[in-house]
Amino acid sequence: MAGIDETLTFYPLKIAVMTISDTRTEETDTSGQFLIERLTGAGHQLAAHAIVTDDIAAIRAQVQQWIDDPDVEIIVTTGGTGFTERDVTPEAIKPLFGRDMDGFSVVFHQASLGTIGVSTLQSRAFAGQAGDTFIFSVPGSTGACRDAWDLVLNMEFDSRHRPCSIAGMVPRLHGLCA
Repeated sequence: MAGIDETLTFYPLKIAVMTISDTRTEETDTSGQFLIERLTGAGHQLAAHAIVTDDIAAIRAQVQQWIDDPDVEIIVTTGGTGFTERDVTPEAIKPLFGRDMDGFSVVFHQASLGTIGVSTLQSRAFAGQAGDTFIFSVPGSTGACRDAWDLVLNMEFDSRHRPCSIAGMVPRLHGLCA
């Protein structure tokens, strides 16, 4: 049965959080702050935090910097996954992927369907792997971040989750997490 095996060791992941927005500031970034509070509250390490404008080059440059940083194992972005002209997060990040994680979008939409109904169709949430770094991109609302963290990422990032978790794919934890 899937779930957390409390008899196993918890290994914290090093996670960077990026808010993608033309209008949010440190003071108004409720979504990024929500993710930071959740990940540190779960015992993970905040490796980095940035607010980046809705610009393909700016987004891609920050993500690439984190991919190249051995102290960043996971990147979570919030914002820019909708259908307005300024929503360019998928276009900025997906070309960096060596592998897509199609299942994340499916599971996120299933979780979101339970909270916002068919409005989940307006999200282009996605995930994938660039080098050894896993990247998860979710919508910019705090509610979407809550759905993503509480219903999907919290379990996926917990090394004790069975039958498996993304922690076992992080190079530092190969062999420690089955």
